Amino acid sequence: MNLRQMEVFRAVMLAGGVNSAAELLHVSPPAISKVLAQAAKASGLVLFERVKGRLIPTPEAQQLYAEIDQLWRGVEKVRDVSRELVQPAQARLRLVCSASLAPYMASRTVARLYESFPRLQCRVQVFSPDTLNDALLDRSTDIGVALMPHDHPNLATVKSYACGLACVMRSEHRLAKKRLVKPADLVGERVISSPGSSPFGQTLQRAFGAAAARMHLDFEATSSTTACWFAQAGVGIAVVDQVAIAGGLLEGLEVRPFQSAEKMAVRIIRNRYRPMSVPERAFVEAFDQVWKESRAAG
Repeated sequence: MNLRQMEVFRAVMLAGGVNSAAELLHVSPPAISKVLAQAAKASGLVLFERVKGRLIPTPEAQQLYAEIDQLWRGVEKVRDVSRELVQPAQARLRLVCSASLAPYMASRTVARLYESFPRLQCRVQVFSPDTLNDALLDRSTDIGVALMPHDHPNLATVKSYACGLACVMRSEHRLAKKRLVKPADLVGERVISSPGSSPFGQTLQRAFGAAAARMHLDFEATSSTTACWFAQAGVGIAVVDQVAIAGGLLEGLEVRPFQSAEKMAVRIIRNRYRPMSVPERAFVEAFDQVWKESRAAG
């Protein structure tokens, strides 16, 4: 007898008849009768006799039922465990992300994740690309979301996205009247830049091109989020990655697309030799939804 035949036989024994067993298993009575006949043939036993229209189990069926019922308790336990693994009561997620991704993308993703895992044990840290890689490699964290991550042979990309540039400034700035800001528009402006030795700083240099020579690049910030804070204070105008200003979280700042062919990679990465858990896969799906929604809104 296979598991399905055992399940039907057990249901008939518990319910006392074909019709009641059909209701118990949410199938039709003919389907129960068919599987019950297959169970009798497979076991080589007469399992029931019909007496005055009722199915009466034989002594052999009674003995078989005792064994199958004990076995079925194990089957139900396996089902319970599998359900718990899909929706774990004490799920855990250790996340590291780049500074630009923390204010909106990562925070909105985690908020969405709590809808599915209300008791999720979550730890989020903001790291630079090098430190982020180290945390994944030594397995002190589970998953990373990085802007312009550094490649490593032992790290695998789960999902990748392309991010452009945006220009942010106070609402009274003259460039706030423009729909699109070009490098030439920044000539003569104090532009909050990034250190030229950093990957993002090099991206800005390429994006500014020849116009950079006539900009005031006397203030540097190490992250786009920091650059936005100082632009908000009126220090200057900033060109940042678009994920840093997703959701319009900073009041008093105008955001305009910046004309450039430069694109930066945003990647969800993991340790290649560490399989992903259910909460980690759910995070990837939720991040993808938040990304699509934020891009659509932008």
